[in-house]
Amino acid sequence: MAFNSFSNTGISPPHQCPFETLSITRKISLPDPVKITLYERSPDLGPRILFFSGGSALRDLSRELIRYTHNSIHIITPFDSGGSSARLRQAFHMPAIGDVRNRLMALADQTIHGFPDIYNLFAYRFANGRSQEDLQLELGAMVDGRHEMIKGIPDPMRKIIRHHLRMFRKQMPDDFDLKGASIGNLVLTSGYLENERHLDPVIYIFSHLVRVRGVVRPATNGDFHLVAHLKNGEVIVGQHNMTGKEVPPLNSPVQRIFISNDLHSPKPLEHPIRNKMRQLIAGADLICYPMGSFYTSVIANLLLKGMGDAIADNACAKIFVPSTGIDPETRGMSLEEQVKTLLHYVEKSAGRPLKVAQVLHYVLMDTRTAHYQKDLNHNEMNRLGIRIIHCPLVSRKSVPYIDPALLAPVLLSLA
Repeated sequence: MAFNSFSNTGISPPHQCPFETLSITRKISLPDPVKITLYERSPDLGPRILFFSGGSALRDLSRELIRYTHNSIHIITPFDSGGSSARLRQAFHMPAIGDVRNRLMALADQTIHGFPDIYNLFAYRFANGRSQEDLQLELGAMVDGRHEMIKGIPDPMRKIIRHHLRMFRKQMPDDFDLKGASIGNLVLTSGYLENERHLDPVIYIFSHLVRVRGVVRPATNGDFHLVAHLKNGEVIVGQHNMTGKEVPPLNSPVQRIFISNDLHSPKPLEHPIRNKMRQLIAGADLICYPMGSFYTSVIANLLLKGMGDAIADNACAKIFVPSTGIDPETRGMSLEEQVKTLLHYVEKSAGRPLKVAQVLHYVLMDTRTAHYQKDLNHNEMNRLGIRIIHCPLVSRKSVPYIDPALLAPVLLSLA
């Protein structure tokens, strides 16, 4: 089957992406204009593209995707250990929920009445330069409905938000530091505690408040942390110490990474995924290991026991989209090493030997415009049975990063 040439569908990527499929040798082109047009007209019928991610790398892509599908699935790492998330985790012994909130808001329907007020409230952070007494008073004004950011939100959304903020205030430790705290995170934390330490119920409520166009789930509800052993023998504990954002970048390549429930004496923990996670993965039309922090966003999701089994059991296409530019977490790694590391952790999670064809089919790259840390060995990829799709992914306005308007149509066409 060959895709038609790109036609006038409202999207105008500069080039098509010819590549060879696993079963035929003739070249076909992406994006598929028929699929793109269909999805844009009926996004409720769009494909279930599943992403393993975390952080902000997929925020803009998520906003682009909701033009075409309301069924994308986002498995988010809940291991962040820095900033205001760290204070919530220390106070309530819970998973990090900041990245979950970010993805929910990125997928929210921005056309509904009252959404801008909710969006602004959930994105609002208490000022760092104010006293705790002042911040307590400001939280109280929100709980009472007197705060300007609350007044414009219509019922019943306003009542639900005030309820969760009231419950958070009741359970908040006396010495809890509100400086820099995100209101959206406080609402999710309250719902997590109120629902017996399960995030799914409050995510469900949150999703309906802002009409989230997709499914967002944390990889686990557990209170775990990332631990990395570096090749120089150093042990790094906590996600925020690995990303190169809050502290200097790693000074040695990662040798292995695992999750632990003990920050002081970290040992590898085997924690199984839930049946709900298996069902989400089983229902995906395409599985994507996307750009983003390689270890703390992508690999971190694959550390849970059974994740590899669930991936391998779904016969859909699987694609890896390497990050462009510099990723501090992949110091000294070639793209070939990234692919093999990805395969290793999926198989390790499965606990049994897997065929490459069960785990990864395509690597999507822009070799014309994008900069990668090291080239990919095409011969080795061919030996593994992995096809490389060469596509324009980086535009003039997005350099050096991937442009969501170029990436989304390709993923939608492969689903």
